[in-house]
Amino acid sequence: FYLTPPQVNSILKANEYSFKVPEFDGKNVSSVLGFDSNQLPANAPIEDRRSAATCLQTRGMLLGVFDGHAGCACAQAVSERLFYYIAVSLLPHETLLEIENAVESGRALLPILQWHKHPNDYFSKEASKLYFNSLRTYWQELIDLNSGETTDVKEALINAFKRLDNDISLEAQVGDPNSFLNYLVLRVAFSGATACVAHVDGVDLHIANTGDSRAMLGVQEEDGSWSAVTLSYDHNAQNKHEVERVKMEHPKSEEKNLVKQDRLLGLLMPFRAFGDVKFKWSIELQKRVIESGPDQLNDNEYTKFIPPNYHTPPYLTAEPEVIHHKLRPQDKFLVLATDGLWETMHRQDVARIVGEYLTGVHHQQPIAVGGYKVTLGQMHGLLAERRARISSVFEDQNAATHLIRHAVGNNEFGTVDHERLSKMLSLPEELARMYRDDITIIVVQFNSHVIGACQNEE
Repeated sequence: FYLTPPQVNSILKANEYSFKVPEFDGKNVSSVLGFDSNQLPANAPIEDRRSAATCLQTRGMLLGVFDGHAGCACAQAVSERLFYYIAVSLLPHETLLEIENAVESGRALLPILQWHKHPNDYFSKEASKLYFNSLRTYWQELIDLNSGETTDVKEALINAFKRLDNDISLEAQVGDPNSFLNYLVLRVAFSGATACVAHVDGVDLHIANTGDSRAMLGVQEEDGSWSAVTLSYDHNAQNKHEVERVKMEHPKSEEKNLVKQDRLLGLLMPFRAFGDVKFKWSIELQKRVIESGPDQLNDNEYTKFIPPNYHTPPYLTAEPEVIHHKLRPQDKFLVLATDGLWETMHRQDVARIVGEYLTGVHHQQPIAVGGYKVTLGQMHGLLAERRARISSVFEDQNAATHLIRHAVGNNEFGTVDHERLSKMLSLPEELARMYRDDITIIVVQFNSHVIGACQNEE
């Protein structure tokens, strides 16, 4: 089943979105020029989500990728809700009071976020009232706790992640008289999602990560070449510190059962995630909620089982690891992506491909054929392909699309092979999942002039 180049392009571009930050937004010149994002599903429906928004009452921009498992319900809820929790955590006391007074007296609310959304990134209307009430309870508590100090961004991010996860868990325990909503909050809590979120304010970049999506900075060296700086660490069995952390939190007697086949309790790949109450609630609570829940829950295999060797929950946390980086003029872009990208590409290649795409300059690397015996004819073909690639690099108007094209279509020479791309994109749904995961990417481009000017002021 062979796809033509236009068919390949229409599949690759179906979910692309770009946003250019206005030159001057009335308050400050932004250190962000804009961003490109895109998604390529492997699951049907896709289990990844993405979000981007400008904080209207504080400075700064929020961007995030969310990778769902056991369904898309939790990733969907986190993609809609987390930025509100972060924004509220960052608001000064007076603004929180203003917002609360407006709700009290039924006046119009100050808008907190300006969303930058693709038409496919929907909001669940049915749950909006429930979500709003949980958020309001949170800001009321922040008002009561007012210490008068300005909020530290790192602390705000950690509090927001933990609080949203706590609310997801509480909503599922309380249930809802509306059977549709009741089923929704249970689906959200019993499925799971990882999250990797960036908050950019001037030269301050914070990355809050829970799970195994990643953030990476693209840096242009003095000689024009590109390098990658890692800004997040995967929370899984490959991370020794993470394995140690999990072991520290449970009795010595459980040590040999905590991580099996590189999975938490032998089941879950990420060691941190939202939702996944199967790994957080006591067995009694799980049983009580499932028994009183709607019948559809019992049809779901995932809710029925109790993880093996389950003695001292919680085994899982949504608490993020937060990394702060001061932006420099040579920091040109940020890539946030779910693990579907990193499974297929090394970060150094990601930095080079995006860097060359954004500058439109190809550093002609000597053609590497890594130990392959290449005939003169094949070498001629590679050179011809390289020439064609230079002219075709601008067929993508979106850096994230350009990266997905490479992630799915790269051959052993590191060039996009149209035939391979066509084969990978024409796989039927049930097969696609065996070859790759959902891929979601946001590429944020920085404004070096603004960053340089901010540095000089400091």
